[in-house]
Amino acid sequence: MKSILMALVLVSAGAASVAGVSFGVPEDLVKGLPRLGPDTHGAVPGGDDAQPLSAKRPRVELAQAGAGQAQTTPAVEVTQNKPVVDESALRYFAARGDTARLNAEIARLRTLYPTWTPPENPLAVPVNEDKQLEAMWALYSQSRYADVRAAITKRQQEDPQWTPPADLVDRLAVAEKRAELVAASNAGRSEDVVRLGAETPSLLTCSDADVLWRVAEAFVKTERVQRAKDAYGYMLANCTDGPIRLASVQKASTLLNYADMQELLALERAGADGVKEFDPIRADLARRFVGDGDEDATLTVAPAYLKIVEKLVADEGLASDALLLGWYHLRRDQNALAEPFFRKARAVEDSASASQGLALILLARKMPAEAEDVMYAWRTSSDQAMQTYLAATTNLLALDPPKKIEGNVLNRIAQVTLEKKHPETGEQFGWYALAMDQPKTAEEWFALVLKWKADYEPAAYGLGVARLRLEDEAGLAAVKQAWAGRSERIARLGERDTTDDAAPALREREQRLVRTQRRLPVREVVEEVSARPQRAARTTRRAGGSMDCRSTRDPRGLPPAGALSLGWCLMEINRPLEAAQAFEAALSGGGRTRSDAAYGQSLAYLRAGLTSDAAVAATKAKLDRSRGAELQLAILSDRAVSSFRAGRFREALVYLDQRAQLRAEPTDLMVMRGYAYKNLGMRVDALRLFEALGETGQRDAVRALAEMRNERDGRK
Repeated sequence: MKSILMALVLVSAGAASVAGVSFGVPEDLVKGLPRLGPDTHGAVPGGDDAQPLSAKRPRVELAQAGAGQAQTTPAVEVTQNKPVVDESALRYFAARGDTARLNAEIARLRTLYPTWTPPENPLAVPVNEDKQLEAMWALYSQSRYADVRAAITKRQQEDPQWTPPADLVDRLAVAEKRAELVAASNAGRSEDVVRLGAETPSLLTCSDADVLWRVAEAFVKTERVQRAKDAYGYMLANCTDGPIRLASVQKASTLLNYADMQELLALERAGADGVKEFDPIRADLARRFVGDGDEDATLTVAPAYLKIVEKLVADEGLASDALLLGWYHLRRDQNALAEPFFRKARAVEDSASASQGLALILLARKMPAEAEDVMYAWRTSSDQAMQTYLAATTNLLALDPPKKIEGNVLNRIAQVTLEKKHPETGEQFGWYALAMDQPKTAEEWFALVLKWKADYEPAAYGLGVARLRLEDEAGLAAVKQAWAGRSERIARLGERDTTDDAAPALREREQRLVRTQRRLPVREVVEEVSARPQRAARTTRRAGGSMDCRSTRDPRGLPPAGALSLGWCLMEINRPLEAAQAFEAALSGGGRTRSDAAYGQSLAYLRAGLTSDAAVAATKAKLDRSRGAELQLAILSDRAVSSFRAGRFREALVYLDQRAQLRAEPTDLMVMRGYAYKNLGMRVDALRLFEALGETGQRDAVRALAEMRNERDGRK
């Protein structure tokens, strides 16, 4: 395999030359492609030319033009120990006074012919007397390769005995291949770029960095990332030109991932003064790496890079740098670290991204009123921004105990809810109206939500509760009839407990438990929209591609992956019963698709309040441990609440005990446990639990404790 020093200027007129250094071509760059046989100079593949990238040493190093000794000596013709060297190019560049190209040519010839001695004064070499050949070299230097071919053909026709110099022919062939490679690269034909690089290994040298960069990029685009990393690593291990090394790192950083870049950066060199060569781009690299961490929550970026960006925030005060750190920490549930950066970004330049990040943190801190205020101005900036705003409105209306909301805020929330026809916020408007003792308004909201989404069971349940409060027996009966066989809790609305007087306080408590269950989980919202705003919204649990599901579709005619995608889409727009049907169709797939379908169907049934169906769905495929545990917790919680509402208090305690073995019990369920104890006559246990909770300031526990003490003292 012939590897020669070919300065970039010799094949691309006007480019800068990297004279004085020549390197072998790492076979890793063309691994998997056919090996070439011996070339005209006798170099054999598998020898020194074929050493792998890991060798990290140059095949030939020349401190300056004309200095040094080659490590591989090709076979050449010699006359009295002097090689026969084609010096036509040397004379041409000397005649033009082109010192840079002259030095590159001298270095190239010394590489090929170690015993050759360059003229003492190359610029004094007589001008080539062959005017036609001189013209050919001139055309070559202008990259007019077709004209060179035409000139050669014409002269051979005129003088059949004339043979073009081998050097000119070789250079012309290589230059044409280079032009073809560049054209393929510009046209996006990456496979052709790789092929041409393999066919012309003499191009893959430090002296033509642009070709190496193009080949590396082609490797990435053809999903051979390791080969691309080899190419960049070869350059950093062997090339000595500072600007080329710096540019190689910059180009690699746009194509390779964080881990691969750390391997390349380990090849960094320090100058005699101790300054590291990549310091000029260190800040940009740190921004890039922290940005990678924004996109991938599993990626841990080295603290050194985080500190660099933190210093940039302090020194330069750019909102964009603060946002990088804010999203990085938010994606890792480090809200306390993220919040100052979002506030800093908003102070410098308020934006949808900064407001969205801060709003998500406020939601996680159970401060939905502040989150609504932060996001209102930015709600229309993107789908993610609107989703965050609606999450804030839903959680604000679902606060327990209800918070009095100012009229202007309530009006703007209502306006957005009506514009977007958002079922969850509309439902919470209904519960909020009930809490404000406005059952008629609540009935109107629940009925409106059912017009938007006829199969939205939570709104149907709320409508039944509102009509029960209004003592509208006919209206309640109509709701029950419409949902017969589809919702157990709607069927039981209005029934009195046989073991309890169904005191108003307890009924109100049950309703609050239902409202608490229906809050939009803040954690899911954070995962859903914490990706940086310029990226499209991604669904946390989605396994398939995006799909438009606003119109009704029959999932049975879709392939499993398509049905799975449809199911997640329907879950996003809160149509769980339709989603369950889509997931059922996706269960015909195998492997991950089937597992995702079973998981999604179980979530859909849980959202629809069909706990038993959710439990069955969870058994239809093998789920990973975290998903299985998540579903088990949700199913046990739902069963405990359903049993409690039905008056089966011992059964509720059994489910609560099973759940407590998996995860600590939240305060809402602890309060329900206390009421179960009370209704079963276990007053000592109930009092002990309410007292413990009351000491933490839990309002429902304090209220329950006061009720039990009043009953004990005979007071009403």
